[in-house]
Amino acid sequence: MPIIVTLDVVLARRKLKLGELAERVDVTPPNLSILKTGKAKAIRFSTLEALCRELACQPGDLLRFEPDPDEDRPTLLFP
Repeated sequence: MPIIVTLDVVLARRKLKLGELAERVDVTPPNLSILKTGKAKAIRFSTLEALCRELACQPGDLLRFEPDPDEDRPTLLFP
C-alpha cells in the first residue's frame, strides 16, 4: 500500500507508549496498534484529529505517500 503510517516514529520521538496514547484519544489499544503497524484500511478524520492534537503534529507527520515503483502512473489531468 502506498500510504505509510509513521505513528511509531512519532511515538518514539515523544517517548510515549501506545497504551497511553490510546487512552488519551479514546481509541482501543488494539485498534491503534492496527493503525501503527500499517494494517488499517481507513482512519476517521476525528481519530486523525485527536492523534494530531495529542501528539502536537500535523497529519503529514503521521501519514506518508510512497507510490509503488512497479505501478503504471496515470496521465496527469492538470500538468
